[in-house]
Amino acid sequence: MKTVKSLVLGSAAVLLAMSAAQAADLPIKAKAVEYVKVCSLYGAGFYYIPGTDTCIKLGGYLRGDVAVGTNSDFNGTFNGQGGAHNRLSNYYTTRARQDINIDTRTATEYGVVRTFADITFSWTSGGYAGTGSATGATSYSTAGAPGAQADGNIAQGSIGVYYAFIQFAGFTMGKAVSQFDTPWTNYPGNNFDGLAGGGGTVTGVNQLSYTADFGSGITATVSAQDATAYYQNNLWNVAGSTAAGVIGGAYGTSAYGGNVAPDFVGMVRVDQAWGLFQASFAAHDNHVAYYGASETSGHPADKWGWAAQLALSIKNIPTGPGDTINIQGVYTNGASRYNIQSLMPNNYAMYGSSGLAGAYQSIGFAGLGDSVFTTGGEQQLTTTYGMRGAYTHNWNPAWNTAIYGSWAAVRYNGTAKGLICTSPGVVATFNAGSTCNPDFDLATVGLITRWTPVKNLTFSADFAYSWLDQKHSGSVTAPAAGTVAKPAAVYELKDQTSAVLLLRAQRNF
Repeated sequence: MKTVKSLVLGSAAVLLAMSAAQAADLPIKAKAVEYVKVCSLYGAGFYYIPGTDTCIKLGGYLRGDVAVGTNSDFNGTFNGQGGAHNRLSNYYTTRARQDINIDTRTATEYGVVRTFADITFSWTSGGYAGTGSATGATSYSTAGAPGAQADGNIAQGSIGVYYAFIQFAGFTMGKAVSQFDTPWTNYPGNNFDGLAGGGGTVTGVNQLSYTADFGSGITATVSAQDATAYYQNNLWNVAGSTAAGVIGGAYGTSAYGGNVAPDFVGMVRVDQAWGLFQASFAAHDNHVAYYGASETSGHPADKWGWAAQLALSIKNIPTGPGDTINIQGVYTNGASRYNIQSLMPNNYAMYGSSGLAGAYQSIGFAGLGDSVFTTGGEQQLTTTYGMRGAYTHNWNPAWNTAIYGSWAAVRYNGTAKGLICTSPGVVATFNAGSTCNPDFDLATVGLITRWTPVKNLTFSADFAYSWLDQKHSGSVTAPAAGTVAKPAAVYELKDQTSAVLLLRAQRNF
C-alpha cells in the first residue's frame, strides 16, 4: 500500500507542476474580440473595417448570357463574321461573367473620402474566320464583333477594370463614367449594347473632374478626360483608301497622332423626385499624325470638334408605380464618339440577298470618321446627330417591360464627300452608273421583358432589330474578303438589317 500511495502522490505532484507551468505561459487577460460593426452612415451593406473609421461595402453580380443570332454579347451583326450572314456567322454566342465592386468611405473634416473599384472576370465564346486559302480552311477567332472580348481561349478568360476612382471634396480622380453621360449611360431601358444617340462610357474613362453641389438636386461639373481609349475615332487620309478597305467601311488610312489634349466636358444636372434634366457639352481635339510615312511629309492643322447633349428622365408616370421614360438627344461635329458610343463599331459591312441581275449578293457598308482629309489638305469635320430613349412599365413587383429605340445620322460635308468618292478605293470598286454618298443612318428598336422571382435575381429576354440605311446606290465589284469567305464578285448596294436576342440570368449581391 505504501508503494501505491507513493505513486499516487508522486503523480499528483507532477500534474500540479505541469499545470502551474502551463498557467505561467497563458496571458493574464485575453484580448477582446473585435467584431465587425454595421456602418449606417452611407446606407445598407456598409461595415466598419475593424480597427478603423473607414466603412466598406462589397457587391457585384454573376451573370450568364446567351446571345442568339450574333457574334458578340450583346450587339448587332454589323460587320465581320456576324455581318457576313453565312456559315461563319454564329447562331449564338455565350458569356459567363463575375463582377466584383468595392466601395470604401471615410468621413473627414473636408467631407467624405470615397474610393470605388469595379472589376469583371469574363469568358466569352469566340467564332470562326475564313482564311482565304484554297482549301477553304477556317481558323478560330476570339475577336468577335464590337462588344465581344478576345477571351474565348480554352480555360482562360479576360479581366476588365470598369471603374477605379477616388472622390474627395467634390473631385473625382481616376476611371469613372464620363461626366458627359446620363445616369443610365447606354441603357435607357435595355440590355442591348449597340444604341446610338448619346454618350456612354459604360466601362469608365480616366478623368479629373470637379462637381459643385448647389443644393435642391442641382449640380454642375467640369472635367478633363482622356480621349485615347473611348473618344478617338478615324481621321481618314483618303489617299490611303483601298478597294478592300472601302467594302469594309474604311474610307482611308486612319492617321491620328498622339494624344496631346484631353477632352473638356461641362455638365449641369437637375435631379428631383419627378425625374432628371441634364445638359452636357464636350470639346475634342482632332490631332493628325502625318500625311505620309515620314514627318517630312507634313500634316494638317489640328481642329477642335464638339458635342452637345440634352437628356430628360420622368419617373412615376400615370401608367403605373415606378414607370419611367428616359430620353436624350445629341449633336456632334468632329466628336462622333459622343453619339456613336464606344461599344459600337465605327465601320459597317453587312451582306444580304439581292434581286439585281448579275449580282452575287447585296452589301451595305458605311464608315465613321471624325474628319476626312487628303495629302496637302486640311481636315473636314464630320457631323452627326441622333437620339435614344425608352419607356419602362412595371406590370407588378416581379415583372417589367421596356420598349426602347435609337437613331443616329452621320453626315459628311461636300468637300469630304468629294474626297471620299474620288479616292482610289471607291474608284476601283464602284461600277458605272452607281452613286457614291458616304452619309448613313443607323437605327434600332427593341423590346425587353424582365422577371425577378426573388430579390436580386432577374431573368430577361431582350430582342433588338437594327437597320443600316446607307446612301450609296447601284453596285460595286468587290475583291474577295477571305476572313468572311466572300468571293470577288458584283454586289448590289443595299440597306441591311440585324435581328438579335439576348437571354440573361443575373444574380446581384
